[in-house]
Amino acid sequence: MNVLSGCVVKSLAGHDKNTYAVVLRAEGSNVYLADGKRRKLEYPKRKNVKHVSATAVIISTEELTNKKLRKLLSSLDINE
Repeated sequence: MNVLSGCVVKSLAGHDKNTYAVVLRAEGSNVYLADGKRRKLEYPKRKNVKHVSATAVIISTEELTNKKLRKLLSSLDINE
């Protein structure tokens, strides 16, 4: 799976299962996720790429704040 920075993903495993987040960066087999509420941009969640499912939605991470991220994720109508 090729997950790029800015891609909106759905968590498939863990206590955050079935929630959406944005990928801030990818390193090897890990991605760093933030949702603006539980996981802030300053402290992203490291997650194995096998435990996320990429959506077709990509957002710009430039000048992104936690408030803007929460609004973007809540306003998206994501159908997989």
